[in-house]
Amino acid sequence: MRAEPDAESCCRSELARECRGYGAPATASRKGAGARSRLLGILSRRKASRSPLTKLLAPLILLLATQPAWAFGLPELTRQLSAPAVVRGEFVQEKHLRALPNPLVSRGSFVLTRDRGLLWFLDKPFAQRYRITAAGIAQYTPAGWQPTGQQDAGRQNRLFLAVLSGDTEALAEDFELALSGDAADWQLQMTPRSRLLAEIFEGIRIEGGATVERIELNETQGDRTLLRLEDSQPGERLSDDERHAFAD
Repeated sequence: MRAEPDAESCCRSELARECRGYGAPATASRKGAGARSRLLGILSRRKASRSPLTKLLAPLILLLATQPAWAFGLPELTRQLSAPAVVRGEFVQEKHLRALPNPLVSRGSFVLTRDRGLLWFLDKPFAQRYRITAAGIAQYTPAGWQPTGQQDAGRQNRLFLAVLSGDTEALAEDFELALSGDAADWQLQMTPRSRLLAEIFEGIRIEGGATVERIELNETQGDRTLLRLEDSQPGERLSDDERHAFAD
């Protein structure tokens, strides 16, 4: 069965026939005028038929081309950073004091857990072991884990843990948060909400990717602390020694 010509093919054929008439000599003026009239009608109909589609598709294509594949906001950041049950790594901390020409540098390792808190093992300039939870800070001694006497600093401890873990829900209680970047390379700028925190910090900046990688604390008096978390490795569970450290 012979296929019926589509509308576009018919339009092209009709347009070709009329174009042949449009080029006729002036002696055939009536025929030429009719041909020109029909030709203009065809062109007008073709233009009108595709104009609405063009008007619809052009902004749609532009919109799709300019939109990111997916938005990366504070909820996505929180889910990304809270996904690992455990994160282990090394740290380098630089304390820049106005009164000293060079920063005070300390190094060590850490174990950050999603539910229990933080183990902070200082290796240099001297060896010390700390356990930081919402309940307080404990230091390891020959007699075992002993409170450091800072049990009343619960808010500061929670803030420190929230900064290390990138807990944006907890941070938003005390700071204005401004997130930029994407899941692989993001920056979180924190500006204190309360007068008390504003007297201590000008701001805190956290940077990272799959995990927190860099924290910078700028104090109002001019001192600055830079903390780099290096070689961070997500894990699923604590070791026996780590569980024991949190259990005591």
